[in-house]
Amino acid sequence: MDRPFSQGRFIHEGIGKAAVVQGETALGWVAHYVIGIAFAGILIFAWPEWLRYPTLLPALIVGIASIVAPFFILQPGLGAGVAASRTPQPWLSRFRSLVAHTSFAVGLYLSGVLFSQLMPVSQS
Repeated sequence: MDRPFSQGRFIHEGIGKAAVVQGETALGWVAHYVIGIAFAGILIFAWPEWLRYPTLLPALIVGIASIVAPFFILQPGLGAGVAASRTPQPWLSRFRSLVAHTSFAVGLYLSGVLFSQLMPVSQS
């Protein structure tokens, strides 16, 4: 049986064959949101004025670029191969990842628009 991540097992032949680890679902979701927040931080760091004047292009660049993490880290680690190459329908899996990360980009943009509306106007 496979060892869990906490015991040094970072790559699986197929995650479905791995033993269940207590709390892994919650940990996975927490990690997912923390990583999303980190990517939002990258957006703000790369475009410092973006929160004041959000546009869609920077959000799309960061959101779609975030697909690199699942393609080259998460999916291979779960046994799905690089860019889902070991799944039954790799192109469908890739398309779904693209849609999900594009929706993340749109969420970044809409959050930026909302945040910019809530920011106080400077008295310069």
